[in-house]
Amino acid sequence: MAAGKGITEFIRFGHVKIPSTVSFYRSNLSYAFVNKSPILPGHVLVSPLRPVERFSGLTPDEVSDLFLTVQKVSNIIEKMYNATALTISMQDGEDAGQSIKHVHVHILPRKKGDFQHNDDIYKEIETHDKDKERKDRSLEEMENETILIREFITLNK
Repeated sequence: MAAGKGITEFIRFGHVKIPSTVSFYRSNLSYAFVNKSPILPGHVLVSPLRPVERFSGLTPDEVSDLFLTVQKVSNIIEKMYNATALTISMQDGEDAGQSIKHVHVHILPRKKGDFQHNDDIYKEIETHDKDKERKDRSLEEMENETILIREFITLNK
C-alpha cells in the first residue's frame, strides 16, 4: 500500500487508532509498530491486540505472547539498527508515566554514549510524550520505516 493512501484498516491502541501500515509484526495476540515520536532511531512498541489498560489485566496467554513477541522484535531491532544493547521498558499505569491506557512495551536499540548518563533514558521515556515541543513524524515517515523493518525481517529469516 502506498504511503498514506488507501488506509482502511486500523489497530486500536488505547484511545488511538493505529494505521495497520505502521505495524511490522503480528503474532496471534500481539503486534509491533513504529513509534510516532521515537526517542532513538529504531524505538518501537509491542502491545497486545486486545486493549488492556494494565499488565495485571492480561491473560496468561497474552502475557506469554507479548513477551515472546518482545523477544523476537528485540532481536530484529538490535540487528537492524546495529545496536550493542537494548532498553526494554513498560510503564504500567498513569503514575508510572503510561500515556496511552493500553499495555505496551518500549524497545529502544542502544549504543555506547547515546545518553550522557545511561539511566537518563528512563526519564526520557517517562517525559517524551508530554513534551509540547516535540514533533511527531508524518505517517509517510512511519510507513517508510515500517517497510524497511518488514524488508529486514524478510531478508533475515
